[in-house]
Amino acid sequence: MEIDNILNKIQQIEHGFQHILDGANEILSAYSEKQCFELALTLFEHEAYQARMLATTILGKLATEDNNALCFLKEQVSTDENWRVQEMLAKAFDEVCKHRGYEASLPLIEEWLNDNNPNVIRAVTEGLRIWTSRPYFKENPSVAIALISKHKAHESEYLRKSVGNALRDISKKHSELIRQEVQQWDLSNPRILFTYKLAAKLLK
Repeated sequence: MEIDNILNKIQQIEHGFQHILDGANEILSAYSEKQCFELALTLFEHEAYQARMLATTILGKLATEDNNALCFLKEQVSTDENWRVQEMLAKAFDEVCKHRGYEASLPLIEEWLNDNNPNVIRAVTEGLRIWTSRPYFKENPSVAIALISKHKAHESEYLRKSVGNALRDISKKHSELIRQEVQQWDLSNPRILFTYKLAAKLLK
């Protein structure tokens, strides 16, 4: 299998994720985990964002078992300036949690939520959407709300947008819980107000 063929194919497509996932699965089924890891590191150096998306997706699959892949996602992929690569980081993080179990992943979720890099935090808030459709959080919506709301006043608008949208998602089924949460917020803080407008959008 020619990696170049996969790269050529994915570089011709600007939008969507399916072609990236297909390319990653093709590579993962053709090579050993060690080879895939090394290949992903090489792909991540590529100037085309599609190649870095592909690298991120491969690492997400490997990170379910491999902590080196998980560390690379957290420390390196999170610094990529392309928003599409950050979307794949969010998907990769969810892949890890889904594989390990969401409840078992709580320490990992909290570790990433406590990071200094807003892209690391956003990988969690965005990756687990819709949080209350995920096992464990489905039965424990208030845990999800508490975890997400922690960053309602973050300096990164990119992150606050994800926080507000994630809470709005939850409000579709748990409007009362979201209402109770946002009632405690200090709306005189412009950052919190920004998040509130998104989170409370569907509250009547």
